[in-house]
Amino acid sequence: MTKSSVVFRQLWAVIKQAIPLIRRDSGVYLFIVVYTLAGLVFLYAIGAADRSAYSIYFGRWILLNGLMLPTFAIIVDISLLIHRTDIRRRLAAKYVFSTSRLAYSLSGLCLLMALMIFQGTFTSVKNGLPVWQDGFPFDVLHADIDAFLHFGADPWRWLYLVAKNDFVRAAIEWNYNVFWFVLNFGALFFVATSPRTASVRTRYVICFMVVWIVVGNILAGLFLSAGPAFYGMVTGDTARFGEQLAFLARGAESSNSAVSYQQYLWRLHEARQTGFASGISAFPSVHVGLAMLNALFAWEYNRRLGAVAFVYVAFVAVSSVYLAWHYAIDGYAAAAVSVIVYVAARKLVPADRRYVRRPAQDTQSADIATSPEAAVTVS
Repeated sequence: MTKSSVVFRQLWAVIKQAIPLIRRDSGVYLFIVVYTLAGLVFLYAIGAADRSAYSIYFGRWILLNGLMLPTFAIIVDISLLIHRTDIRRRLAAKYVFSTSRLAYSLSGLCLLMALMIFQGTFTSVKNGLPVWQDGFPFDVLHADIDAFLHFGADPWRWLYLVAKNDFVRAAIEWNYNVFWFVLNFGALFFVATSPRTASVRTRYVICFMVVWIVVGNILAGLFLSAGPAFYGMVTGDTARFGEQLAFLARGAESSNSAVSYQQYLWRLHEARQTGFASGISAFPSVHVGLAMLNALFAWEYNRRLGAVAFVYVAFVAVSSVYLAWHYAIDGYAAAAVSVIVYVAARKLVPADRRYVRRPAQDTQSADIATSPEAAVTVS
């Protein structure tokens, strides 16, 4: 038997084992189909079919989830194997690169490719919201509520009293525009492809999608606001956040500049064009909503990790105000929505019973749990 035929047989064995796992995700796939159809109907109904954003995601999403993150995961697996003793290394390697383990990861990659369509629908609908609302009617109300809740002053003023500093701004911009995305989509990839999270995969992915939809489409559309960065453009009052925007403009040349990205979004909005991650809406904050969702799952997995994650939620919420992306109430509302979604999902979505099979003799030697509810020591 030639090497190529052996490789083909092994590949076919992986695909065969992945098929039933993919079928078990049929409810998630159906959810994406229904959401996509509803999104397209919405766009056509409001005359915004030209705001479709699907093609924009194909290359970037496949590069991220089909190449970059899998490569990183393989590097991590190999690194963990290197640090084991010889016997444990062989047993663990046999598991990590086993047919069942690869089949599980393949089923997760298929799910991630479907989520590419989901993200395209989300951005398309978000781009259509200002068309539906004929602008951004809620900015003044949201800003006034913010000031009322924060002792009569816009929250950014309190933040700038203690943290108006170029270094602080640069650090916050890097976190908000880079690190948050690494954590958010890295967590999604990990949950989708790693047997460690097998018991929560379906629940996490459903929560992930529902938070995006409720926070970023439904509530955003019903209470559409542009946010402090665009307050002057949509209300005519350029003074209220003028000092804040002038300070942020000092970092306009930075690769992670919030002002540069805000200008990019406004150019697309004025030109009625669609771009990568385009669309303007402030209330509620998707950044905070997803950070809160991840914190809740992290707390469920490990209390110490969860505590750190909740601190990070607060940091993201503060950052969103500091960078003029959001009013403070945007973060409060998003966090509340994520808690509701998480609690509801725990009651309504059963634990996923799928797990990776492995030879019985490997179990104790490689310290790999056999229970579908247990954590696997090799991701």
